[in-house]
Formats: sequence, structure tokens, C-alpha cells
Amino acid sequence: MSTRTRTSAFAALVVAVALTGSTMTAANAAGPGSAPAAAPTAVKADKTSAKEAARVDSVTADIDWFDCTNVVGPGVDCGTVDLPLDYDDPTGPTTSVALLRSRATQPTKKLGTLFVNPGGPGGSAVSMAASAEYFLPPDIIKRFDVVGIDPRGTNFSDNVACWRNLGEQTNALLPLNEHAYPVSVAERTDFINASKAFGQACSTTGQPLSASMSTANVARDMDVVRRTLGDSKLTYLGFSYGTYLGNVYANLYPDRVRAIVIDGVVDPAGWQGRSATANIPQTQRIASGDGAWKALREILTRCGKKGPKYCHLAQRSSDPKALFDRFSKKLKATPIDLGDGWVLDYPTVMSLLLSDLYSSDAWVWVDMDIDALIELQRNPVTSAERKAWNAAKKHLTKRFKDFEDLKSADERKLAQLAKAPGFSYPYDNSPEAFQSVLCTDGLNPADASAWVQAGRNAETTGGGFGQLWTWASSPCASKTWTAKDEDSYRGGFSAATSAPVLVIGNKWDPATNYRGAYKAAKLLKNSAFISSDSWGHTAYGSSTCVDTAVTNYIISGKASFTTKTCKGAQPFAWKIDSGESESVRLGHVKGRAPITPPVPGSLPHL
Repeated sequence: MSTRTRTSAFAALVVAVALTGSTMTAANAAGPGSAPAAAPTAVKADKTSAKEAARVDSVTADIDWFDCTNVVGPGVDCGTVDLPLDYDDPTGPTTSVALLRSRATQPTKKLGTLFVNPGGPGGSAVSMAASAEYFLPPDIIKRFDVVGIDPRGTNFSDNVACWRNLGEQTNALLPLNEHAYPVSVAERTDFINASKAFGQACSTTGQPLSASMSTANVARDMDVVRRTLGDSKLTYLGFSYGTYLGNVYANLYPDRVRAIVIDGVVDPAGWQGRSATANIPQTQRIASGDGAWKALREILTRCGKKGPKYCHLAQRSSDPKALFDRFSKKLKATPIDLGDGWVLDYPTVMSLLLSDLYSSDAWVWVDMDIDALIELQRNPVTSAERKAWNAAKKHLTKRFKDFEDLKSADERKLAQLAKAPGFSYPYDNSPEAFQSVLCTDGLNPADASAWVQAGRNAETTGGGFGQLWTWASSPCASKTWTAKDEDSYRGGFSAATSAPVLVIGNKWDPATNYRGAYKAAKLLKNSAFISSDSWGHTAYGSSTCVDTAVTNYIISGKASFTTKTCKGAQPFAWKIDSGESESVRLGHVKGRAPITPPVPGSLPHL
């Protein structure tokens, strides 16, 4: 495929860097943890299969570097590289993949290249690498070139597009964006029909790129670039979905691992699926909804225990969990009418709370938002309050920016304009990018109607979060998403790697259930595990305990422990009237990594 215009593609980095440079800070409290277990014994690495080696080792990649310092800043190189669309045909059609390299600040002490991925699927690794100085410690920045490769089909790489223009895309996806997840019969019918149309569009117009975007092909791309840059083995730091990429690489190329860190770990077996679990949606198998529900309930429990001096909800009730349950029951029956067409229903509120739970100080936002919502429910907005309410809309729009139902009317107008002759609106392919990876990686039920019962099942253990996560994969129904990558990874996750894979599980992670990290570490024959008692999505940046362990491992390529326990900041440690916000107290020498988790209800940005 032809390379996209570099000027237009990389100019967007200005915005991307500006956005990711201002990340949420995290706890700086060192976690005492338990005494580390003895260092792991040496494990003989498995060999890369002859078939897999033949796929990638025969590819000669020529990176076309160009100067982008005027866009990103000094010490940075931007580039594109044409890689095989199908690695079974290495001299056939290609797709252009974008990468960015932030050069080591002390090149004489350089140890190699650190590849990074922020998750998604569909997050921009290019933007993440451009932000390296904001979230990586000086010891790493000094010694490693930090490289981000935008996965094929996404961001600055050649884009997958399942519709001919923005108007067609907007019309097709509108039913999926009008509600966080469907509740009524009419909403479910619209969701199912739109999901089927999504799969059909990506299996026709989206081809051939939509059928070549499996994580296995992204891992192959990374291995080719690794070799091209001169690294004998891979050093990698991946978050959220990026953990699945790291895990697949480790199992495809076990003897090519120098150091792999996976943080916020997707349950690899759940993401992939087997014939026995194919009737369960992929985004239900990874149990994200269960993890989010557990985290929310724990915050409410601790609020009640700490009392009214520490959290707002305890000022309303000695049992915040019961208070929230009463609020939810009433909300399900009667959404909050804010006037001017603004309505807050239960799915939208659960989406907001899920967004709150991604933060390192999740309890602050959960406590404030539920308290404000209860007040709105008890004292609806009156006409006299309209003026003040309108002034608050700007803030609320930001809080609800992931939910397209708040701007569906504008989208309809834009859809009509986008079809008009002479109009060429920018095409945001993030929905296709997310689903093209998800659907080619994992097995799913045959018909989109199966998600109705699956959502109900997920709600029994994950509340509204279970519904949110489950419905996120409905376009992957296998009867309508027929674009297949015959070379997607279908193997196991128990390879013995040439260096231990460092697996980090965050106990209260609302997006990647802690159990996923535990399972991944147990499967890998050569791994080290950090159990982090912290909040928010992913653990890196949540405590000096985690940060130090990761830094030492990346620099040395060795783990001095088998299992390590770390602890970050905990809920309601300071009184409400302490005079200092918990967000300030959670200050960290470095910002959190700019993660792109797969937020349901707003495909694909969490």
C-alpha cells in the first residue's frame, strides 16, 4: 500500500504530544510489600519455530527516516517502513507502518532500544514514544532509544477504513454511540443491527487491511523493526492491550527476549478464546466488568468505614454501598433529566464511573461524582438554575467526552455534510482500528443477538460494568465479521523465554482484571510477578516500589525476584477539610504513562 502523506499524518503529533504530556499523576508512596522470593532459577529458552523465523527473517526493511523536530522536538526521528501485508507472501503487497524514535540522551551509554505500546487496541505508540520524557525515568531515557510503532491500520500508519467516507461511518455507528449499552428492546435491536453492519463493512470495504491486523502481525512487524534497528533481542514495555502484544511476541519468539514488561495485563487465554468458550463474547471472557465492579464496591465500603470526615457519601449514609444501590434502582426506573435534551441514564452513569476508576485516585472522583449525582436526583435542576447549569456544561462535556450520545444531533448534521460534493472531512478510523484487532485476535459468538443474554450474564457479577464491557465486542459476531487473519496467533502462552517476562497486576484495575495478570504469570515458564495493591488502570507510576523494580529490570534484563508485592496510595487517607486535594498529595516525580485502554461505550477510547 502507498505511504500516506507524512506532513498531514505527523503534524497531528503536536496535538497528541500536548494531550499525553499532561498525564494524571500517581502515588509516590513506596510499598513495603513482602520479602521478595528467591531469584528465579535459570530456564532454558524455547526456540522460535522454523516457520515463524522464516516469515520474519527473510524480510528486508528499509526505514524511511525524516526530520520531524519542528513538530515533536529535538532528539526525535520519525519514519515509515513498508512491511508485508501477509507474512506468508513477504514480497507481495505491503502496508506502511509509522514509527517514532526518541534517541537516548547519553548515546555513549546506550544499551539498546526500548519498544513501547500504550494499549487500545489502536492506541498510538508513536505518540507514546514522543512523550517518553514525561513518564520514563532518566536512567532509561539516558540508555535507550525509545521507539513506538503504530500498529498497522492505526493512527499514523496506513489506516484501515470500513466505510467510504465520514458520513457513511457516522450513520452506521450512530446506534452504537447513542447509548453506552442498550437497555430497551428497541435499543438492543438497533445495537444488534449496527453491530452486524459494522462487521459486514469491515469484511468488505475494510479488506484487505482489516484481515491482516491481528496482534501476531503487529508482533512480526516489531520483530522486523527490532532487527533492522540492530537489537539482537527485544526490550519492551507494554500496557493494557499492549500486554497481549508483548505476550504474543514472547510466545512467538521466546529466544529473542531481552526484557519484556507487561502492565495492566489482559488475560491472554480469555482474549484469544478456544472452541469451548467461543460462545462467550471476548470482552466478557477477560472479566473486566467484574474487576471494575469489585473496585467500585471496595471504594464504597472503605468510605463507610472511614466515615463522614473522609468522604462525602458517608455524610449522607453510614452505608454508602446501600446508598448507591438505592440511587441506582431509582435511576434505572427514572433517568435524571437535566433539561435541554440532557438525560443521565444508568448506562451513562456507569460509563462515567468506569472512567473515574481508571485514575490513581479513583476514590476521589467516585465519591464526588456519585455525591453530585445523588443531589441531582433528589433536587432536579429548576428553571432558575439553568444559567448556572449552562455554565457547567463545558466541564460536564469534558467529563462525558467519551459518550457520543451527547452530540448525536451534531453528528447527524455532519454526516449529511460529509456526503455533500466538495466536502472532505477528516476520517477518524479509531472504531475500525479497535475492532479489526479485537475481532481478528479472538473467537466470538456467531450472531450479534447473542450479546443480549451475554450482557445479562455479565451483569450478575459485574453490574453495569459487565454490560459495558460485554457489548464492546458485539461487532465481532463471526457470521457478519468474516474478515479472517489465517496467521493470527492461536498457540499457547506458556513458552520459556530467554529472559524472564515481568508481569504486573494491579489489584483494583477496572479495565484489566488482576486475575489476568496472575494467569499470565502462571502460564509463562519464565516470569517474575509484581502484585500491586494500587488503584486505577495499570500500576507503573503508582509507587516507587513498582517503578524501581521496572527500571532495574529494563536496564539489567534480569529480575532478582520471583514474586514481589507493592503498595500505592489507598482510598480516603486524608480528611475532606485537610486543605489539600488528594490529587496533589498523589504527586509523582513522573507522570503516569499515556495509556489507551479499551473503554467500552465509546469505541475504542477508554
